Amino acid sequence: MQVVQAVFIMNGLSARRGRHTGYHGTIMSLTPHDFDPLAIIVDWLDACRAGDLDSLLDLYDQNAILECDCESVSLTGRAALSSYWANKLRSQLAGSFTLDDLTVTGDGVWAGYRNHKGSLVRAHFRFSSSGKIQRTRCGPLHQRLSA
Repeated sequence: MQVVQAVFIMNGLSARRGRHTGYHGTIMSLTPHDFDPLAIIVDWLDACRAGDLDSLLDLYDQNAILECDCESVSLTGRAALSSYWANKLRSQLAGSFTLDDLTVTGDGVWAGYRNHKGSLVRAHFRFSSSGKIQRTRCGPLHQRLSA
């Protein structure tokens, strides 16, 4: 049995996991055992805005990879991600980690958002079968990224 779920693209995030406030997009089929990748992105942005490093890290797979073209770094694992995110969350400017756009792809989700400095960036998120972020690649919005 399949459950059909609407895919949401939100401007301004007041949504929490499972409760979306706006709709614009396509329909994606999910089975009852699937996870909602868009809800994970919403939770990711919420954790970043709140400066909640532990909640943010809990969204990542234990061996997650983050490739940041802004800083030319590639990191693997919780300890490396913790070091990467700690300062960014502490020093974020007002208006940081707000969503600009969200697009579901065949292999993940593209998210455009404002980073800790308020600059527009674009990130591609891939997920493990358990619904954890497995790989992220981000860079400045003006730079073309490949997934």
